[in-house]
Amino acid sequence: MSTGFTIPNRLLLGPGPSNTPASVLAAMSQPTIGHLDPVFIKMMDQIKQMLQATFKTQNRLTMPVSAPGSAGMETCLVNLLEPGDQAIVAINGVFGKRMVENVVRAGGVPIVVEFEWGSPVDPQRIEEVLNEHPNARLLAFVHAETSTGARSDAEALCRLAHEHGVLSVVDMVTSWCGIEVDVDGWKADAIYSGAQKCLSAVPGIAPVSFSEAAAERIRSRAKPVQSWFLDMSLVMAYWAEGGQRAYHHTAPVNTLYAIHEALRLVLDEGLENRWARHKAAHEALVRGVESLGLSFLVEEPYRLPMLNAIKVPKGVDEAAVRAKLLTDYSMEIGAGLGPLQGKIWRIGLMGNNATIECANRAVSALGECLQALK
Repeated sequence: MSTGFTIPNRLLLGPGPSNTPASVLAAMSQPTIGHLDPVFIKMMDQIKQMLQATFKTQNRLTMPVSAPGSAGMETCLVNLLEPGDQAIVAINGVFGKRMVENVVRAGGVPIVVEFEWGSPVDPQRIEEVLNEHPNARLLAFVHAETSTGARSDAEALCRLAHEHGVLSVVDMVTSWCGIEVDVDGWKADAIYSGAQKCLSAVPGIAPVSFSEAAAERIRSRAKPVQSWFLDMSLVMAYWAEGGQRAYHHTAPVNTLYAIHEALRLVLDEGLENRWARHKAAHEALVRGVESLGLSFLVEEPYRLPMLNAIKVPKGVDEAAVRAKLLTDYSMEIGAGLGPLQGKIWRIGLMGNNATIECANRAVSALGECLQALK
């Protein structure tokens, strides 16, 4: 006979997910209805409008993909690339590398531009590469690199892409709802995010948005998108406004209840207020971390407020510190990835957890663990 299980109440201060507000969890517990039910379709329209508001876009092709943020990345790239297309991809962390993998699997030809992990993408270098490759079809980069805590200048990079006649694909998984995002103002062509970070909803949904230029690229493809499930020419018929919805897949009904409620909370708070709250929490964390004698991987002008990469002191077993935080404090922080494995801790102050209280709790617990493990 199967038995139940009890989930511990953790303080999630890693790179995501963040803790989910009670009202979002409560929304998920509402009765399941059909994904073509008129009531559900009305809610879909509201979700689309709230996504447009939070991304600051009027893009008609804006919707949540029924899969996690990584599927948002794949959605953008497989829809905009055809076999043989050149794609310039900036790498300054793990998620730029994943973009390259997606380009290759879509049959594209990646033109890789690498930067030191912990530094932003350099627009001047990208402009040089754009000039060197006039046949490139798109420029892909990460706005907020979750593996390092570095912020790149999305506005400048999208402007360069626009000036050179290539589409821009922007990873906004960590930045959305935490720092300024302005899809239309920046002229970004294709963007994707995830629900579990600064939105503080449950994992499993990837909002995407395509400009009219990107939508035209999809409509004018010579070959079908390699992924049937992620083919926007099919999915958009399900998320089209008004009229008869064309069945594509069974949407995750209860999860979308949660997305609706989480978006409502963001807009009730106000985007600017939310960005300011993330900044204030980050500043409190910086003060506390520096009081412990620790330092940050990323230089101050390029740091993300919601994802803080802290250097592990020499002689400290970083995994032991994380294990003690989890066991003794029920607090999760993240480890370094790739070349930063064992060298940094990643402390997330995202969405519901972007508070001065959470920042101070993290500093206090980290300081006590370091003292205990001396």
